[in-house]
Amino acid sequence: MRTKITAGLLFLALNAMYVFNSNACTGLRLIAKDGGVVVGRTLEFGLDPKSDILVIPAGEKITSSLADKSKGITYSSKYGIVGANGFGFDIHADGVNEKGLYVGLHYFPGYASYNEPNSSKYEVSMAPEDYGTWLLANFASVEEVKANFNKVLLVENPLEVLGNISLPAHFIVHDKSGACVVIEPLNQTLVIYDNPVGVFTNSPTFDWHMTNLNNYMNLSVVNVEPFDFAGIKLRAPGEGSGLRGLPGDGTPPSRFVRAAIYSQTAIHQETASLAVPQVFHLMNNFDIPVGSVRDVVKTENGTKVFNEITSWTTVVDLKNLSYSFKTYQGQKVCQVNVEEALKAAKGKVRHISMETEFTVEDVSHKFKN
Repeated sequence: MRTKITAGLLFLALNAMYVFNSNACTGLRLIAKDGGVVVGRTLEFGLDPKSDILVIPAGEKITSSLADKSKGITYSSKYGIVGANGFGFDIHADGVNEKGLYVGLHYFPGYASYNEPNSSKYEVSMAPEDYGTWLLANFASVEEVKANFNKVLLVENPLEVLGNISLPAHFIVHDKSGACVVIEPLNQTLVIYDNPVGVFTNSPTFDWHMTNLNNYMNLSVVNVEPFDFAGIKLRAPGEGSGLRGLPGDGTPPSRFVRAAIYSQTAIHQETASLAVPQVFHLMNNFDIPVGSVRDVVKTENGTKVFNEITSWTTVVDLKNLSYSFKTYQGQKVCQVNVEEALKAAKGKVRHISMETEFTVEDVSHKFKN
C-alpha cells in the first residue's frame, strides 16, 4: 500500500493558523529512576485540527509530493509509527516508532530556510512537513539520527493555505536512552544541536533559548528565607518565592524557561509509568484556554478574531511504548499501546479519532453506606 503525502492539504491540518506570527507548542521530558524516558507535548491551533491517532506500519511506501506536483523522495518505512496527525492525513505532527524514537514538529516562523527545488535532486528532496515522518520511519535512536539527519534536502514547498509560503518548522527528537537533539533548517542547511534539557518551544533558534536560560540562574524551587532589613524581619507573603521572576506569558522564550525549570526540578518517579501522570501535570502549566491568546486579523470585511487553544496534549512513554493523550474538549486521558496498535493494524494505515466527550463520574451514591 502506498501513502502519498499531499503538502497543501496536509498543512491545512498541521497549521491552519498561518496568519499568526507564532504557534504555542511546548515540549519537555522527564526521566524516571528506572531510566524510562517520558516526553510531553502540547499542540495549539486557532481551530479544531480534528486530529486522529495515526498508525503507519513498517513496510509502508511513502512519497513526498513537491510544489510542482513532482515526486520527491520515496521510501519504505523500516519501523511502524503511532502518533497524532490532523484532518485525517497520513503524516505525524507528533509520534513515536516501535523502537522508542520520538519526533515532534514545532512551528518555527521567521527562521526556517529551505533549498530551492532541483529536479536533479528530487530523489533526496522532501517537503518540510514530511521530515518528521521520515525520521520516525527510518531510525531507531538519536545516534542514528545524528548520522543521517542531513541525507535529505528540505525544499521550498509554498502552500496556498500559508499564503504561498513554505511551512516554517523545526524538530525535536528523543530516544529511550534519554538522548535528545533538535534539528533546525537554517540558511538552507539542517543544523543539529544536542538538547541536554529536553525542552522545546518555537522561535527563535534553539541555541538562543539555551543562552537565554542564563538570565534565570537565580531561580529556585526553594522558598526564600526570611531576613533582617532595617531592623525588621522580611518574609515572603506565601509559597513560591524562590521562583519570583519566572516568566509567565505565552511567548516561546517564556514557555521554554518555564518548561526547563519545571522539568529539571521535578521529583523523579520510580518508574516511567508513574512519570506519565506527572508529565501531564507539568503540561497543564502550558494549557491555553479559549480566549486567553487571540490574534485579530484585518480582512476586507472587517476583522476576524482567532483564539489559540491547546487542541491536545500528548505524553509518550518511550520505555513501555505507550502514547497517551487528552483533547481540549474531552480532557479524558486515553492511551494507545504502540505494539498492540501496530499489531491490530495488520500492516495497513489506520486512523482513530482523538476526540472524546467531556464526561463526569457521579459518585454521590458512595455516601449511602
